Amino acid sequence: MAGTDEEAVAAADDALYVLTAVLLTPAKFPSVLGDDYPEACAALDLAPLADGYGLVLGQDGDGARWTVVIDDVSLVAVAIASWDCGMEYDLSPDERTVVAALPGWPLAVAVAAPNVPPPHDPDPEIAEGPPLTPPDTSVWGPAQRRLGADEIALQWATWREQIDDTEFATPGGAATAGDVSAAGDSSEAGGSPAADGASGAAGAKDESESTSKDAGTGPGDSDSVSAGEHPAGAEAGEPDERTGSGQAERQGGHSGILRVLAEARAYVESPPPLGRVRSSFAPGDARTLRADGPGWSLVARTDDIAFVLLDDEPGEVLPVGRGPELPGLLEALDKMAVRPL
Repeated sequence: MAGTDEEAVAAADDALYVLTAVLLTPAKFPSVLGDDYPEACAALDLAPLADGYGLVLGQDGDGARWTVVIDDVSLVAVAIASWDCGMEYDLSPDERTVVAALPGWPLAVAVAAPNVPPPHDPDPEIAEGPPLTPPDTSVWGPAQRRLGADEIALQWATWREQIDDTEFATPGGAATAGDVSAAGDSSEAGGSPAADGASGAAGAKDESESTSKDAGTGPGDSDSVSAGEHPAGAEAGEPDERTGSGQAERQGGHSGILRVLAEARAYVESPPPLGRVRSSFAPGDARTLRADGPGWSLVARTDDIAFVLLDDEPGEVLPVGRGPELPGLLEALDKMAVRPL
């Protein structure tokens, strides 16, 4: 494991100026690092322990970037909660809780410690391994797709108000929905400790205006899919090799959404890797659901609609109306999702 030797740990612990911290647990981890908890741990070469870790990002006296991994999750959680409330908190991990001192930062941090040299990678002789670097979010891909889903979960009301409910209700029970562009500048972790603790890194940066496409609302049910144009690059009635949804395409369903709903339903029958489905607080009696899979992210409220983001649809956010099947699917996902303690 990179950076776990005594020399590296001592270098990181010596006058480490803490800039921010994040949780790395099954229920709460920087999603930019992976679709699930084990994948996020693998990005740091860590074993996916059941209780998780706390990641403390800072600089040493020479200005070098270090990520100190500790097993005292409660300490980091208290620090984050204090920062969220605008309170000062001196996060000073006990040496006995240090699991590893990793060179570099896995997330982009926009702040720096005062009175030390600018942030830079540690000397290779001390680090004894390649430094951690944030995932590339300059182009659309899995990392930016997950950041976009983070942003929607954080700003649900803003995104929800862009959707006209009348678009979901048409005679005969059919539903239609137009997708909206992924909006908002990319936010870097470290803008404030509170923001870092809440979501790791959040935001979705889209360089160009996206075009509107129709989004389906149900998995292959003629009463619950939208009518409209076919997705870009898809021929009318052409079967989707991933889901065999040629019939759904002919009925006007969005093949990407149908695939996401089918894979999400499969999670209920066969639980995915830990952290693929997470449930968190929402106003009232609702819960905010987050599910991820190969090439897709889903954000939903258990009492409302869902939004889908796809690797194959750069910058697009596809709303999914409740229809006859979505409520039951969301309820089932919520029952098997991991939740913050």
